[in-house]
Amino acid sequence: MIEKVKRYKFLFEELVKRDFKKKYKRTILGMAWSILSPLLTLLVMKLVFTQFFGRNTPHYTTYLFCGNLVFSYFKESSDQGMQSLMGNAAIFTKVNIPKYLFLFSKNVQTLINFGLTLCVFFLFCILDHITFTWKFILLLYPICCLVLFNIGVGLILSALFVFFRDIQYLWSVFTMLLMYMSAIFYTIDRYDHIVQNLFLLNPIYLYIRYFRKIVIESTIPTIWFHLLMIVDIILVLGLGCWMYKKYNTKFLYYV
Repeated sequence: MIEKVKRYKFLFEELVKRDFKKKYKRTILGMAWSILSPLLTLLVMKLVFTQFFGRNTPHYTTYLFCGNLVFSYFKESSDQGMQSLMGNAAIFTKVNIPKYLFLFSKNVQTLINFGLTLCVFFLFCILDHITFTWKFILLLYPICCLVLFNIGVGLILSALFVFFRDIQYLWSVFTMLLMYMSAIFYTIDRYDHIVQNLFLLNPIYLYIRYFRKIVIESTIPTIWFHLLMIVDIILVLGLGCWMYKKYNTKFLYYV
């Protein structure tokens, strides 16, 4: 796979450039929306939920930002990844190229957007009097894991979307449910220990919780956190790669 990406390096770079130009075409602020969009969402959530959930939560702005940062990246990556095959059907039906290149280009674009927002997040940490420690380096682990997880989810969704157009509506409802189940604006301390452990079955909550442990609590998550992330990645990447391999030729007949 790596060799094929190198072979089609020029095409891959052009796909990334095209996706950026297409996304911000005819917008006044351009790439600034990559930062403004999560910030505006954060502002709305802070205004709405502070009085209900944030009164007794230390560094509640940072707490919210951690959740919004991770979930927004996942949602944008999965939404765009879902459309990656159908949006480029005119290309791969005429030229024999690896179809996963289109998904990778979408993920590069969303990763850059995430990186820009992450810089703003660190600025908010300073304003919220968060103490920066060497443990912040460990944030590279959940970020790398989340990139791989998003690719796996994108592979699955883009393959399903070719055969079932309804998946876009189902996914929209599912991501809304996932948002409420990821403890973005509330804490899970009031639940008993068993229910708190059930939250760990949600991969997105794992990443959000990892960020909060490092940034707010300045503690390193347990080895089980790391292992659960790896298991989630193996499951989604394995299923996604299998679907692309099995239905590679069938994609041509359904687009």
